[in-house]
Amino acid sequence: MTRESWHTRLGFILAAVGSAVGLGNIWRFPWMTAENGGSAFLVMYLAIVLLVGVPGLLAAFVIGRRARLNPVGALYRLSSGSRSWRGVGLFAVLTAVVLLSFYSVVGGWILRYFVASFTGAYFGSPGAYFGSIDYGVPAVGFHVLFLALTALIVVGGVRGGIEKATKVMMPAIVALLVALAAWATTRPGAAAGLSFYLDFDAAYLRANFLDVLRAAAGQALFTLSLGGGTMITYASYLDDDRNLAADGSIIALLNTGVGVLAGFVVFPLLFTTAGGLTGPAKGGGPGALFVSIAGAFAQVPFGRALAVLFFGVIAFAALSSSISMLEIPVAYLIDEHDVDRRVATGTLGGLVLVTGSANALNPGLFGFVAGTLVNMMLTAGLVGSLVFVGWVLGKDAVAEMSTGAGPGVRSLGPAWLWSVRTILPLFLLGTLAVNLLALAGVSLPG
Repeated sequence: MTRESWHTRLGFILAAVGSAVGLGNIWRFPWMTAENGGSAFLVMYLAIVLLVGVPGLLAAFVIGRRARLNPVGALYRLSSGSRSWRGVGLFAVLTAVVLLSFYSVVGGWILRYFVASFTGAYFGSPGAYFGSIDYGVPAVGFHVLFLALTALIVVGGVRGGIEKATKVMMPAIVALLVALAAWATTRPGAAAGLSFYLDFDAAYLRANFLDVLRAAAGQALFTLSLGGGTMITYASYLDDDRNLAADGSIIALLNTGVGVLAGFVVFPLLFTTAGGLTGPAKGGGPGALFVSIAGAFAQVPFGRALAVLFFGVIAFAALSSSISMLEIPVAYLIDEHDVDRRVATGTLGGLVLVTGSANALNPGLFGFVAGTLVNMMLTAGLVGSLVFVGWVLGKDAVAEMSTGAGPGVRSLGPAWLWSVRTILPLFLLGTLAVNLLALAGVSLPG
């Protein structure tokens, strides 16, 4: 079976950014920022994206392009047939399925709110409305609808489905967010929201350093699609003339920019409401921002039109990420078992329909999967990729990274390899240990 490839460099970059930009930026990023000190979280997050995210992206790109296979086949081939490394690749594929199993539920919430925005159905009682649609049979129905939209794009293939869709969706997302941010920052109370978001709070960071660190690290991995095999899979469709370091930097920059831009929409709107961050946005769980944003739209002129626009943006962003999650196991079935793309998409879609429905019916299961399980699986997966690049590929990884790059990038190869071998895995193992201790209820110093 002939393997597909990206038609243009722009198509690859927008698809990779689309994978990274999604609910992690517009739903989870403001939620995590609100719960972790605002500006303190933002500074830590930006530092981790730069120091861990960009080198981690480059490591994933090296594996994918060198093998031109999905994570399972890539690690198996490049390790000369090691079953252990093949198992690490299977773990990445499993992580993608777990991610999509909760992501499609939230995507269903987005579709529900988008439809309801035309009538303002949730304006009267935002909290009660979310409580009526978050879990249960209606949530399953919208989860299935969102998953069907995702599958329709993936079944079109790399060029005909993913690349075409993201070329439309990503510019639309950025344009709509810019327009919403320009409007939101003029609202009464916006100054307080922007102060919380942008005025660096060193005292909060010192007092809560480990909590902010683990939250920021988990958010960085989630939004950059690291640890779940997405970037390995997308890079496997690349040609040798692409500058991996340059593309990785652009993708990280655009992804981070969209997340920061989302904050300029969300926090002014949150502080437009009477409660600000003292209401449901503070510690309110996965529905916090749905409730708060819905409350803000209910209080402003043209609220319905703005709500349609806002949730339309989130729907685009959610789809751009969900298609990358489904593509990982689909690519595995195509590469390793020579399954037709339509059959592979239908098979994996059916699996996620079942696992996602379980999350849509059980809030306790959803909370565990969307929080603790996903964070730890992504961290463990990225550690595996970094160790593989640093200690199995070694100098071959530097050679692959240098292919298609200029002399400036090639000169950074040894330093990058050293960090991939030592500093980054140790840092990630540290954050994983902090997460495990927190899960066990061990109290940690700030």
